[in-house]
Amino acid sequence: MNHPLVSLHRPMNIAHLLRRSAQIHAPQPAVLRGAEPLMDYATLGARTAALAAHLREACGVQPGDRVAIYAANCPEYLEALHAIVWAGAVSVPVNYKLHAKELAYVLADSGARVLLVSPELAGAAQEAGAPATLVLGSDAYEAALRHAPIPVHDRAPDDVASLFYTSGTTGRPKGVMQTHRNLLAMTACYFTDVDDVLPGDAMVYAAPMSHGAGLYNYAQVLRGERHVVPASGGFEPAELVELAASVGQLTLFAAPTMVHRLVEHVRATGADPSGFKTIVYGGGPMYVDDLRAALDTLGNRFAQIYGQGESPMTITALSRVQLADRAHPRWAERMASVGVAQSLVEVRVVDAQGQPVPTGETGEVVVRGETVMRGYWNNPEATAKTLQDGWLYTGDMGAMDADGFLTLKDRSKDVIISGGSNIYPREVEEVLLLHPQVREAAVIGQRDADWGEVVVAFLVAGAGGPVEDAALDALCLEHIARFKRPKAYRWVEGLPKNSYGKVLKTELRAW
Repeated sequence: MNHPLVSLHRPMNIAHLLRRSAQIHAPQPAVLRGAEPLMDYATLGARTAALAAHLREACGVQPGDRVAIYAANCPEYLEALHAIVWAGAVSVPVNYKLHAKELAYVLADSGARVLLVSPELAGAAQEAGAPATLVLGSDAYEAALRHAPIPVHDRAPDDVASLFYTSGTTGRPKGVMQTHRNLLAMTACYFTDVDDVLPGDAMVYAAPMSHGAGLYNYAQVLRGERHVVPASGGFEPAELVELAASVGQLTLFAAPTMVHRLVEHVRATGADPSGFKTIVYGGGPMYVDDLRAALDTLGNRFAQIYGQGESPMTITALSRVQLADRAHPRWAERMASVGVAQSLVEVRVVDAQGQPVPTGETGEVVVRGETVMRGYWNNPEATAKTLQDGWLYTGDMGAMDADGFLTLKDRSKDVIISGGSNIYPREVEEVLLLHPQVREAAVIGQRDADWGEVVVAFLVAGAGGPVEDAALDALCLEHIARFKRPKAYRWVEGLPKNSYGKVLKTELRAW
């Protein structure tokens, strides 16, 4: 599965994509805040090389050291991300919504040497006991950008480029080791399976740059096209419609809940969506009715991807052409699927023994190829469980039809996807059980029109009886990120369990 972007032997650092574009696309606009151009590719490359030099020479960052980014979307995010790998170090992008205690765990587990942080999060970083910090946009940061630049530090293709922390059923985040090879293969798959990047295109970062939206920066960098950070720093439908009109050829990576909100806005206002070029959706289930409405309202601008941090953005894809093929006799079924295997991976559906199941039968989705992670950071047990005989076991249940279209049936890890963010029930349950009046807790996701899913907690009270929701809210806010807090608490006499004592969450969902 060799590919021109995925060298098997020669040294490679994904930062070379920016170094190359800074040279051959030097005058092209690179970064915009809203519709306002901030810098061209020559400037972006120079700032990145200077910041990399500061990390190496002033902060003592050595090749292979970890440098974390804890920041909301901002123009500096892109140069900070590239400067880390430019210096030969490993980026650790942290969800800016995380609680200080959750940040503290990631920093400690990764052994981050430096933390790059946006100004509004500096307090949380201090509370987390962060190592040496550099506040993006501060006077110290601007001084760092005046450092004499250094060349890109070469790395081997299988050296780690990024540690992406994803929670597991144990509630403890695991650091996914994404290599330079993984990210280069992901970028190649974007062009072959998702979308092309054309002259005049622009990627707008309305979803967090620490996650999927940020990963798509490399394709845009490779072609020397524009990166747009909304003035709001996030997802506001009216703002995006205005940017589509003023910037043009806008590409957006969005969770299904974002697509739903954008469609509702366009329907309500009659806004012209022609400035949007491509909307890539993923990160959660897109219900068929919502997808029909999106296609009817915004037109043939959609592509879907299914991936995990362990195979970033690159398990399957449902292309614009496939979504537009309404004449196909199985169009409705394909709309409900997550598409076909991307070009640089193989995808199978297997039984409990790892053997492929017959066409149409449900099993666990497994994937192998150039995009699959090296393993989990400092976690050989989890690595051995997830990577078996060269295959990544996703924990997702699905069925594949005779044409290779994969339809997800369930998420065996019970992850809740709310507003595009993953929430693992176990970590919420463990916090709720800290309250002395909570004897048992089980957390599930409930479908929600705005958020995709919301968190609901079923609780069994101790001897003193139920407590007020406010007390449980306060407990959650003390320990976990706000977006993980249950939206509803339901007190029950007992939780449904099987003969082994396992809580039957399917029955809770029926309740």
